[in-house]
Amino acid sequence: MTQEKQTWSKRFEKALHPTIAKFNASISFDIELIEYDITGSVAHTKMLAKTGIISADEGEKLVKGLEQIRQEYREGKFHPDLDAEDVHFAVEKRLTEITGDIGKKLHTARSRNDQVGTDTRLYLRSEIQQIRALLRNFQSSLLGLAESNIETLIPGYTHLQRAQPLSLAHHLLAYFQKAERDWERLGDVYRRVNVSPLGCGALAGTTFPIDRHYTAELLKFEKPYANSLDGVSDRDFAIEFLCAASIIMVHLSRLAEEIILWSSEEFRFVTLTDSCATGSSIMPQKKNPDVPELVRGKTGRVFGHLQGMLVIMKGLPLTYNKDLQEDKEGLFDTIKTVKSCLEAMTILLSEGLEFNSDRLTEAVSEDFSNATDVADYLAARGVPFREAYNLVGKVVKTCISTDKLLKDLTLEEWQKLHPKFAADIYQAIAPEQVVSARNSYGGTGFEQVKKEIATAKHKLAI
Repeated sequence: MTQEKQTWSKRFEKALHPTIAKFNASISFDIELIEYDITGSVAHTKMLAKTGIISADEGEKLVKGLEQIRQEYREGKFHPDLDAEDVHFAVEKRLTEITGDIGKKLHTARSRNDQVGTDTRLYLRSEIQQIRALLRNFQSSLLGLAESNIETLIPGYTHLQRAQPLSLAHHLLAYFQKAERDWERLGDVYRRVNVSPLGCGALAGTTFPIDRHYTAELLKFEKPYANSLDGVSDRDFAIEFLCAASIIMVHLSRLAEEIILWSSEEFRFVTLTDSCATGSSIMPQKKNPDVPELVRGKTGRVFGHLQGMLVIMKGLPLTYNKDLQEDKEGLFDTIKTVKSCLEAMTILLSEGLEFNSDRLTEAVSEDFSNATDVADYLAARGVPFREAYNLVGKVVKTCISTDKLLKDLTLEEWQKLHPKFAADIYQAIAPEQVVSARNSYGGTGFEQVKKEIATAKHKLAI
């Protein structure tokens, strides 16, 4: 039947205008859901047969036909066009071609409203698991890089000003912890994705004696929605996922920004390997950090999809509205973007970075990031911390005016500042000691970092 002749039902006398038909169609993007649509339809068919709504023989023929469509799609033999409008009609139309009039029974006790909700949840459930696996790979790369840089020092910053020296491993493990929360957060989102709307019908359920718990069990959903109106109209699960995805991108973008800074001539903390950098079309000396720059740029794209979904949902009355067709493209693109960014950043960490240890050693030795340790030194010897803090502030001011660092002061100069200073002050403010001494739980001290690495390894092994 051609598009010009097709009508929805006997309620309609004329077909859609061709331009409106194209505008209305979603087959160009919701074909992404085809295997999940088939899986949901198989479960629905088995339930129809189990409850006697269709015969067992009809059920077997429908399931066989659906699996044939699945195979045809995988082999590239099934190419639905605009005439199908959406993936659901495409599958049903092909099924009717295969099974005859029996195929027309597939949609009994079901609406496209609960059908698309089921498909989307099945799809997202699978993708969440894949993204969690990619997060584990990303964490593994962070962990490997951290383990080889426990005693490599790097300046730590607050307000992008030198603050205190750190173990490079400790810095990298901060992103491991962020990724761990991302992994956990997606697991929590998964629970709310894993609820079945199948059988909610268009909005009010159905008069047929369906068994929604059975289809939920077949599809490995935790449970069915308890309210049919909620089941077909809910997109909270998609919003939550987009929010979790946005937070993942925040974390990737923050790390990307640091790598961009570290690789600049001004920092020179890291060199990008040839396999993870590009050159300039006009400046032959340049090596550009394209991977982290693209991650930083793609972050805004994911944020936009979250905002778009929120705007779609904010004014929708119950229950289903055509606006909800717009929930998919942003969701699909977010998933592809997050996965590609995780993969790229994992490769960058594993193969793309060479830390410049000499430059890092120089960096932690050329500033006043050990000033807090001078105050701590005095406080440990009975001087009230605030008094010690003010004293050290004056010392730093004096050093800056005389173009000196704290390590350049003589013992006599130290003792003029306060009699509590002794020869061990030089050891106390050496960068390695400054880092090593911060051995409180969660601190940057080398022993703490080793414990953190052991804990991280255990998490990845579970």
